[in-house]
Amino acid sequence: MPPAGEQSEIRLALVRKSSAFVEVLKLVGNDMTLPRRKFLHLTAGAAALPAASWIARAQSYPSRPVHLIEGFGPGSAPDIIARLMAQRLSERLGQAFVVDGRPGASGTIATEAVVRAAPDGYTLLLVLASNAINGSLYEHLDFDFIRDIAPVAGIARGPFVMEVNPSVPAKTLPEFIAYARANPGKVNMGSAGTGDLTQISGELFKMLTGINLFEVPYRGVEVITGLISGEVQVYFGPLVSSIAHIKAGRLRALAVTTATRSPALPDIPTVGEFVPGYEASAWQGIGVPKNTPTAIVQKLNGEINATLAEPEMRARLANLGEVPLEMTAAEFAKLIVDETNKWRKVIRTAGIKAG
Repeated sequence: MPPAGEQSEIRLALVRKSSAFVEVLKLVGNDMTLPRRKFLHLTAGAAALPAASWIARAQSYPSRPVHLIEGFGPGSAPDIIARLMAQRLSERLGQAFVVDGRPGASGTIATEAVVRAAPDGYTLLLVLASNAINGSLYEHLDFDFIRDIAPVAGIARGPFVMEVNPSVPAKTLPEFIAYARANPGKVNMGSAGTGDLTQISGELFKMLTGINLFEVPYRGVEVITGLISGEVQVYFGPLVSSIAHIKAGRLRALAVTTATRSPALPDIPTVGEFVPGYEASAWQGIGVPKNTPTAIVQKLNGEINATLAEPEMRARLANLGEVPLEMTAAEFAKLIVDETNKWRKVIRTAGIKAG
């Protein structure tokens, strides 16, 4: 249930819209001597039923299947996280949470679908670090992410991993930098698409090291196939979708991109250990269309945070190299703003545009 202050605001808004309130105003208009106490009593009565109904609907939520939309498609790191969370929310809340993939344009297709959806809690967005990038990348979006999507809760945060095809002679990050400098423009860097966080992370690396990598954009998870086949030599990819290939020896990890080492690959150094100032990470959370009832946002936040506190969920995330992000909706909003400001600087410096 919303805090007392928010309940008062809710009641006031509902009263203003209710036919009962109109009747109260008629009474006041006909008898300006209506006692203040009676007036307050009437307005409270007018508010009670719709407010109670509004809160009751939130408490009974969800009463039908909920769609969780993600923007990168089956097999991608976001899809893996979305399905993990959707499964547990389905179990906790007794309604199906269905993952709906809408890949394309670094997640903007999925985001716009949620922006256009009814603000009733039945269409959720898997919010990603890419959402903090797209506003600076795309010049003609029909929505403003920070304005049109209400943050609900964080899910997890994890490193990207700088990984290479085993044919690359470099076994360490310093060796790779030396190799790339000796072969300017001949080392291909894969990305999951122009403007994707996988590209922006690589651009930050290029800016800080001064080396020249030739970027080859793919469509989403196809980049992993290109890296394994040797079409590209290096990739800054989500650990969650790369770790199985690394452990199987199909790819070689040189470094992780977060400020600290990953428990999933404890022997692999961070990029920042050799390139001061470097940090990048993939994070996920849940958002809803603006104007979604506060009580539904709070209920989802509570259920998601309760899920993240479960030992089994924490273990499953750890196996994927992810750290739970237990946050209030306000804390998640701040993360989005901070990341938006950070990546805007990289995009402008690199002159990246996606249309």
